[in-house]
Amino acid sequence: MLNWKIEEIVLPLKFDWKISRNTASEKKNLIISVNDSLHSGKGEVAPNIRYGENPDLVKEQFALFVEKQDNEKITDLNELTRNLDALNLCHSLRFGIESAFVHFLCKKQNILPADFFGLKIPEKVYTSFSLPIMERTEIKPFLAGLKRFKSLKIKVNRETALETVKEVVSHTAQPLRIDGNEAWQDVNELLYFIEQIKNFNIEFIEQPLPGGFTEEYRFLKKKSPFALIADESIEDQADFSEISKQFTGINMKLMKAGGYINGLKLLTEARRYGLKTMIGCMIETSLGIFSAYNLAENVDYLDLDGFLIIQADPFNLLKENNGTLFRPLD
Repeated sequence: MLNWKIEEIVLPLKFDWKISRNTASEKKNLIISVNDSLHSGKGEVAPNIRYGENPDLVKEQFALFVEKQDNEKITDLNELTRNLDALNLCHSLRFGIESAFVHFLCKKQNILPADFFGLKIPEKVYTSFSLPIMERTEIKPFLAGLKRFKSLKIKVNRETALETVKEVVSHTAQPLRIDGNEAWQDVNELLYFIEQIKNFNIEFIEQPLPGGFTEEYRFLKKKSPFALIADESIEDQADFSEISKQFTGINMKLMKAGGYINGLKLLTEARRYGLKTMIGCMIETSLGIFSAYNLAENVDYLDLDGFLIIQADPFNLLKENNGTLFRPLD
């Protein structure tokens, strides 16, 4: 007999997390626990308002899951998947439930999730580090402690993107990843911005226009000197034939994908269409980031700094040194 629980946790942040659509000083996530008499597993849920999620909805849907699922029959991942498929759960909750169960099975076998899915954890798991939108005068001191990261991601909005990028470039030669979070509505205005930064050390531009701007992205891909990464344009499924005409890569986040199984499927499909792959995250503890860490094999870009943004990580499953993530017991 399996016992399931949910707990809300409040995560104060080290600094205000401002992106093009909102600002936060704390994050409310939820922890899913499953156990029998001998073993237990935990999974994290990081609700995202962009996808219509919030903690109250997660708790309401979790109660429905507990009511509807048959504990006596859930003995393997296939059975859990059938239970989840019968419910219309938000993606982050589905990931939290599935990952808790996978971690429960891993505890029983004394293996890591990477082993469970037949993957290897790379020797070096490098993450970028993200700068939120901030005042220009705040950028230089913020950058002072970030020289150890191989690359930086810059959150921008349409109004101040150019001055922000110029200011960052004036203080560091690190490769930059520009993340618009759907900030632009006009592709020609966006192309003007891109023209102004074309000589800078830019790795890629991530989701500058809203998801659904199909023709605009097709046009942009032909004109942009930089790689284009899809984030909000991909959730738990995607038409990769179309995505490959708009972008050069995808950002798979487990909280969007709805689970390990679907996340791996998205990465496989993206590669089949010649797309670069990236694993990103929401603001999560090391519990959620640890899941992404286990899938890092053969991924082109990693952006797994979510647990570095919170003031105190309650799980201590990962540490960072010189921009590299590692398990504390290693």
